[in-house]
Amino acid sequence: MIKLPLGYEDIIKIIPHRYPFLLVDKITELEPGKKIRGIKNVTANEPFFQGHYPGKPIMPGVLIIEAMAQVGGILARLSVSGAMEKEGDIFFMAIDKVKFRRPIVPGDQIIFELEPIRTGSKVWKLSGEAFVDDMMVAEAELMATIG
Repeated sequence: MIKLPLGYEDIIKIIPHRYPFLLVDKITELEPGKKIRGIKNVTANEPFFQGHYPGKPIMPGVLIIEAMAQVGGILARLSVSGAMEKEGDIFFMAIDKVKFRRPIVPGDQIIFELEPIRTGSKVWKLSGEAFVDDMMVAEAELMATIG
């Protein structure tokens, strides 16, 4: 049984990402094989804000999608293995239907919600949405392989 919420110490047992590339702070909801909700707290101290953009910090879209993919990877890993310890690597394979609806800035809390479109022991396709203050800020379809 997986006890929620999952915090930093739990997350690093599941996916290999580490600072500064670990972009998930907490998993608040998980139904293996069905859905997941994760949180990224965006702070002014994020290293990418130094250059994106000075004087008008905006979280890069590619990192929003990477954070979404990390949350999806946690869902896939825990759904396939059912265990907190990682078994095999998860690799991002494809992305489709990406839309960004508004910028994400320091002080925002991003809520990622993902559901599987297609599951398997090796390849997963997921639909993901990102919200700030109950407003959708991004969406995408992602594919990953578990090796």
